[in-house]
Amino acid sequence: MTGILGYARVSTGDQDVAGQTLRLTQAGAIKVFTDVRSGRSLDRPGLTDLFAYARKGDTLAVVRLDRLGRSLAELLSTVAKLKELGIGFVSLEEKIDTTSAAGELVFHVFGAIAHFERRLISERTKDGIAAARVRGKRPGRQPLDPDKAAAAIKLVEAGLSPSAAARQLGLGRSTVYREVRRTGAMSAVT
Repeated sequence: MTGILGYARVSTGDQDVAGQTLRLTQAGAIKVFTDVRSGRSLDRPGLTDLFAYARKGDTLAVVRLDRLGRSLAELLSTVAKLKELGIGFVSLEEKIDTTSAAGELVFHVFGAIAHFERRLISERTKDGIAAARVRGKRPGRQPLDPDKAAAAIKLVEAGLSPSAAARQLGLGRSTVYREVRRTGAMSAVT
């Protein structure tokens, strides 16, 4: 037997899933899975349980798209996973239903927009790097000044901690630790 499975999510314990649960039940959900997690968290036990429970022919329903994922890429990925499993998707607020041809078209349009957005970001990044090079800038991590690296090693060998040496020379702490390991001055640290 196939049915509608609801998914409700709130970000904090101060919020309540009752309103979402009520709307999903009214829309025909036979079971509602819930999470009290930030949308940033990919660890969502309720959604994991829903995927384990769902069967081919079922439909996942949410009140709004943002309850299922924070980004368009995340939404597209989840809906693609649902499609692979033979599970439909419905968003009540946006009136999207991927079990219909029109709903599937809307998600394909979303996918095209996400791809376009990624390409624009990539092109802007490349343009920015090229413009920086024209101005004589070198994008990326700047090479370590060998004199500063040698001074850091001498300070560490003299008994100063790598963190203190880094502060004194205006270097990153991890840079000094990396140089200490690279040169074998680690015995002075231990």
